Amino acid sequence: MNIRLDTVVKTFETFRAVHGVSLDIKSGELVALLGPSGSGKTTILRMVAGLEFADGGQIHFGEENATDIPVRDRGVGFVFQHYALFPHMTVAENIAFGMKVSKVKRSTADIDKRVDELLALVQLAGLGERFPGQISGGQRQRVALARALAVDPRVLLLDEPFGALDANVRRDLRRWLRSIHDELGITTLFVTHDQEEALDLADRVVILDKGKIVQQGTPEEVCRQPANAFVMRFLGDTNALKATVAAGKAKVDAMVYAADGLHDGPAELLFRPTDVEWSNDPSKGVGATILRVLDRPGSKRVLSRTTDGTVIEFDVAPEFSATMGQSGFIEILRPRLFQD
Repeated sequence: MNIRLDTVVKTFETFRAVHGVSLDIKSGELVALLGPSGSGKTTILRMVAGLEFADGGQIHFGEENATDIPVRDRGVGFVFQHYALFPHMTVAENIAFGMKVSKVKRSTADIDKRVDELLALVQLAGLGERFPGQISGGQRQRVALARALAVDPRVLLLDEPFGALDANVRRDLRRWLRSIHDELGITTLFVTHDQEEALDLADRVVILDKGKIVQQGTPEEVCRQPANAFVMRFLGDTNALKATVAAGKAKVDAMVYAADGLHDGPAELLFRPTDVEWSNDPSKGVGATILRVLDRPGSKRVLSRTTDGTVIEFDVAPEFSATMGQSGFIEILRPRLFQD
């Protein structure tokens, strides 16, 4: 089932949460809505679900205009961050609940069979008689997904599905969710503010800021070709140096970088901590002094200060031997220049 949002707008009493968003989601695609708090991602998800109604624009499921269809009739499965399981029901009863209240009537035997199939699918076979309070957080989230899948949804929607779990459990569940998606092929839209989660899971990442889409593309495209400084900063650790552009060249300290397509005036040169090499050659980089060297399991993180007072962080191999107070030059391997 493909989903199409056509210039969708949502306004609450004091602010506009979504500003004319248009988005096409292909049938069977797994798309992440990624952005900071207040960027509009959860509002978009709730409008697709039918939990909120758009003030403008349209939402289509395939050829059907679903803009005003109530949530019960949209055929969506919804997984929330905090599980929303019924604590007084067993795991099996939670999974069966949607089938029992559905307009599509099933026999008790069919419901029981489907529950067993879903317990096996989410790797919880044998736990159907336990209550939510008797299983782990990761297992509860698997139950929530099984419950959403029980009604055979046309579309699966996930709102920060792993936000309440610790980092190791989140990583395991990400891999598991991706394998479930590949097996079932349900069109899936999920919301997250976790960049790693979006990049690991999604076929396509849609990055939002202040209710607008600022970039969308494959994980590789948004990582390697950020559309603007916001995207670059949001997707990971970023260093910034002030630059001055003139005649297609950007000057930073004594270094000059190509600045094709930028107008004359101020700019920012952005780069990742992994895009730096420490050098003793003044022709290769920006002058800096090491402030501190932090040990990490597989690398070291160096904190340095440039001659204009900007603090720059960069990663080096564990064998790196420079020490606090040592001066040298920061060679920037993949500089990116942006202007407002």
